[in-house]
Amino acid sequence: MNRAVRRRPALATTALALLGALSLTACTGGPVSATGKARAADPASRPDLKPFYGQRLEWTGCATDGYECASLTVPLDYARPGNGRTFVLPVARAAATGPARRIGSLVHNPGGPGAGGASSLEEGMDESFGAAVRTRFDIVSFDPRGVGGSVPALTCEPAEAEEEAEAEAGAEEDPAEDTSEEASDAVAPLYPRTEADRSAAASGARTAAEDCEEHSGPILRHVGTEDAARDLDVLRAALGERRLTYLGWSYGTSLGTSYAEQFPRRVRAMVLDGAIDPSLDWRQRVISQSAGFRRSVDDYAEQCAEIAGDGCPGASPQEIRALIERLYQRAEREPLPVAEDSTYAEYGGMDATAVLDAVSLAMYTPEDQWEPLSEALREADQEDATKLGALDDEEETEAPGTAEGEEAQEEQEEDETPEPPADNSGAALTAVNCLDVPHPRSLRPYWDALAPADQAAGVYGTAGVTAELTCRDWPSGSRRPHRVDADGVPPVLVVGTTGDPATPYEESVSLAEQFPQGMLLTYEGLGHTAYGRGDACVTAKVDAYLVKGERVRPGATC
Repeated sequence: MNRAVRRRPALATTALALLGALSLTACTGGPVSATGKARAADPASRPDLKPFYGQRLEWTGCATDGYECASLTVPLDYARPGNGRTFVLPVARAAATGPARRIGSLVHNPGGPGAGGASSLEEGMDESFGAAVRTRFDIVSFDPRGVGGSVPALTCEPAEAEEEAEAEAGAEEDPAEDTSEEASDAVAPLYPRTEADRSAAASGARTAAEDCEEHSGPILRHVGTEDAARDLDVLRAALGERRLTYLGWSYGTSLGTSYAEQFPRRVRAMVLDGAIDPSLDWRQRVISQSAGFRRSVDDYAEQCAEIAGDGCPGASPQEIRALIERLYQRAEREPLPVAEDSTYAEYGGMDATAVLDAVSLAMYTPEDQWEPLSEALREADQEDATKLGALDDEEETEAPGTAEGEEAQEEQEEDETPEPPADNSGAALTAVNCLDVPHPRSLRPYWDALAPADQAAGVYGTAGVTAELTCRDWPSGSRRPHRVDADGVPPVLVVGTTGDPATPYEESVSLAEQFPQGMLLTYEGLGHTAYGRGDACVTAKVDAYLVKGERVRPGATC
């Protein structure tokens, strides 16, 4: 889906969610099942894959003290691994704190799609794991193909020179021609009802897809989840592990599920937290996730006082809901004003989609975000949306391992240290989601989905449908909606949060039921995902499973 469905811990970086729908692939030499997935008996035994499976990671110190980094090379196309075209993926690890009792490596994916695992680990993601796990395992993560520091990496943005040329061309145009149509395009409706609004939405989506094809065309068809899961098996081999121990948050559950389907007997233990149900088609996914966000915003209105106290933007749930609805309506008429230094200033303020994004993002971690959201909503209602627009801005941090301030910048310039890769999480989010889930090529199914989405989730649903339009013009993958097919996999632990906005609890229930011997751990709480957010009960049960293989009893709840 095209709304970010990934981990948002305080210790990890987070990217702007592309509001909208849901979605959460590669050929092998083996037979293809009815689900469309390919399963080879033993890919490592294929002569053309042996160079990749025979790698051993060469660890060196990362820029951040206490972590080690390496690179993993994987084929661009698993159907033609010997053609010389590859991805080189950054890998990072935090060594087990109890080396004498070390079990092995635990690989994790922080979510997305589009989150860089290596950078997340360097920024302290390992501290989200329980002490028992950190003692017994090296915590390892990597940037999936096309993401972050991957070489090559996805990009959907016009080159700087092209942007400058477009700006110059625009400046030379007759101002009289810049009339109502362009102005109306600047304020996108959350529910496109008119032919003009729908035409504009379809045109904008087509342009976005064309930008990705132009700048990343050669790799667009090779960044799907099934290929990434095959990379995960190459990483397992490069780590020297006979079987994989894995934990995935949010989108990472899709990656883990795909791995379990392709390599069921190579799983040692697997935790899937904040699950995505692979049996849902694009429209079902839109409604599922959008309804999750709508429920979470209702939870915010109902429980704001318990977390944000007197800072809530209304004296009652009804007042809070009315304020949010008022902001959406105002932003549809005219962008909400922001300060000159706001990232939204160049767009003339925050339109309705931007406001909806900001509110939705604040649902991920209520304990951290509801207080600033409350203040931002109050000020936006008083004609200043600057703080609302800043909710999704990451704090500016120094490069890992450097000193602070201008001195560090000067040192970096003197050492000519390369700049880190630009954040491409938005491009990866769209690319992977569109490739993983089939989408209609005609416009009619999207317009037909608007009314049901509105009934199920209001503007969260209709904006979700519109966001899926980009996938209409995207390359198609081989994956189809299907129930999990992973015969032979050991018991997999699925963790579901009852108030999860981005990966609704019902999908965790469904995924656990689909796995042979699947186990469900229910966390009764708010926010996105459960493990690593401080609940001692969840930590204890997940750690016991990962370390000792202890099963979670049916109906287990924290």
